[in-house]
Amino acid sequence: MTLSKTVRDNRDRILAAVELGLSNSKLEGLNSKIRLINHRGYGHHSAAALISMIYLCCGGLTITLPTEREDVPPPVELG
Repeated sequence: MTLSKTVRDNRDRILAAVELGLSNSKLEGLNSKIRLINHRGYGHHSAAALISMIYLCCGGLTITLPTEREDVPPPVELG
């Protein structure tokens, strides 16, 4: 099968994807992030632990640490 025949056969699909701005880039990015999480963990105890780590890293949660609280004034330097 040649490139021109493939383009001709899929012309409507190609044009629809371009007009609608469809892309699988977000899915590819998420897949890459999940692979990195799995590699960093190197041997999660269970599938549930891996799934929990994926939700934690990719879920859009912002966790404020106690040292990052805004209502606490910065320490005063002595000296």
